[in-house]
Amino acid sequence: MPKRAITSPQVHEPPGGGNYSQAFETTAGRTIYVAGMTSRDKNGEVVGDGDIRVQTKQVLENMKSVLEAAGASMADVVKLTVFMKDLGQSGTVREIRKQYFSRPFPASTLVEISRLADERFLIEIEAIAVVG
Repeated sequence: MPKRAITSPQVHEPPGGGNYSQAFETTAGRTIYVAGMTSRDKNGEVVGDGDIRVQTKQVLENMKSVLEAAGASMADVVKLTVFMKDLGQSGTVREIRKQYFSRPFPASTLVEISRLADERFLIEIEAIAVVG
């Protein structure tokens, strides 16, 4: 898929080791919008109650499965929106994201919120992917 990470020298480098891009341009392809993924397993049970590391892995595995069902992969993701209950744990999330994404990293937005759909959820991630 024709896509290009865009970086402006007039904007600061991403913090935390630069694991996201400032922007992406795509010139062709099929767009896939992935709903907010949470840490439920295929039986609907919450995985990793109270553990951001386990929940983040489950969220990203769920996303990977949905993308594969659409004929895409994590490499096709151009935008992520991450919702967390505690931004103090964002370092752990960045560490795990690096296991699923490589350069050029997707553009990303991180938002702290007071609650998700289930009080046991610590994180939810939605994505946009473009497949050429």
